[in-house]
Amino acid sequence: MSLLAKILIAVVALEHLYILYFEMFAWTTLGRKIFKGAMAKELFEPTKTLAANQGLYNGFLVAGLAWSLFIGDPLWAERVATFFLACIAVAGSYGGLTVSRRILYVQGAPALLALAVLYLT
Repeated sequence: MSLLAKILIAVVALEHLYILYFEMFAWTTLGRKIFKGAMAKELFEPTKTLAANQGLYNGFLVAGLAWSLFIGDPLWAERVATFFLACIAVAGSYGGLTVSRRILYVQGAPALLALAVLYLT
């Protein structure tokens, strides 16, 4: 796995760590700013536990990407990274189609870029 691929995987992992943070711990404050206009203000409090659940799933993605950076076998590391990046790319594409196109660019595109670099370098 090239250094550039590792850096991009780490960037995607850090992005999802940030998503974990605001969905699990700052949904009614930071989440409100991030999703301003996409969701009515009065819905943030009642959806707090749903957002926390989503945040937890993002944590699993972070764990998988981080794990891929510490696997000694290059082929196994590439396959683990591929799985987790593909999950993020699919989720980002689905979110881009169903919620906001912005999700495609913010979550899907970085994962796709990391996948491309992983396989082209």
